[in-house]
Amino acid sequence: MSTDARINNEPGFVLHTYPFKETSVVAEVFTRSHGRLALIARGARRPASALRGLMQPFSPLLLSWFGKADLKTLHAVEWQGGMPAPQGRALMCGFYLNELLLRLLARADAHEALYDRYVATLEQLAGEPGAGDDERGVYLERILRRFEKTLLSEIGYGATFDVDAESGAGIDPAARYVFQPERGAMRSVGQPGCPVSGQTLVDLAADRFDRPATLAEAKALMRTLINHTLGAKPLYTRQLLRELTELTQ
Repeated sequence: MSTDARINNEPGFVLHTYPFKETSVVAEVFTRSHGRLALIARGARRPASALRGLMQPFSPLLLSWFGKADLKTLHAVEWQGGMPAPQGRALMCGFYLNELLLRLLARADAHEALYDRYVATLEQLAGEPGAGDDERGVYLERILRRFEKTLLSEIGYGATFDVDAESGAGIDPAARYVFQPERGAMRSVGQPGCPVSGQTLVDLAADRFDRPATLAEAKALMRTLINHTLGAKPLYTRQLLRELTELTQ
């Protein structure tokens, strides 16, 4: 496909916007078939612009654009509706997801499975815990851990949680391990890394987050892996979520 091809009616979400020149904005978007893109929405800051109210996070859109360069031109957008936006702390969780996508995804690299998980995660954030779920905070933590795990796998960090990196043996649920981002889980005592129980590693491999200990250790382990991938610059929304949690305790 030509780099200046016109793309029409591509499903996507706005991750972030910032001003561009006097009346326009640049929208960082996440699309299903074209990945993360930067689109100029010309005139979107004018009071009468039809785009002004549409370029908001967490709204399902159909996006149409054209252009050769990395910064392409948005020429049409249609609101799809049908999805309630997250509220309260769940809204901050949604901004955390958006910041992860902005920081970790390369431009124009499609991740259709991740896009589908993102849509499902937004729906879960806007929902309420079911009869079998714990209180709201635990419900949100489980949602975030599953998304983080999917994201790391999609960008090429397919961490193996159920195998000892040194011996190749299966993880012993009763043992203690350390997890190093470059190597994996190791039973060796005294080595640097994120401490984690064998049971948590087994649960992570099976995508189970029912045990409170698993949820707590999975949070620390996901943070270790994400920090390793991000480098030195911290996540702004992570700090806000931490402060929000402290205020509500």
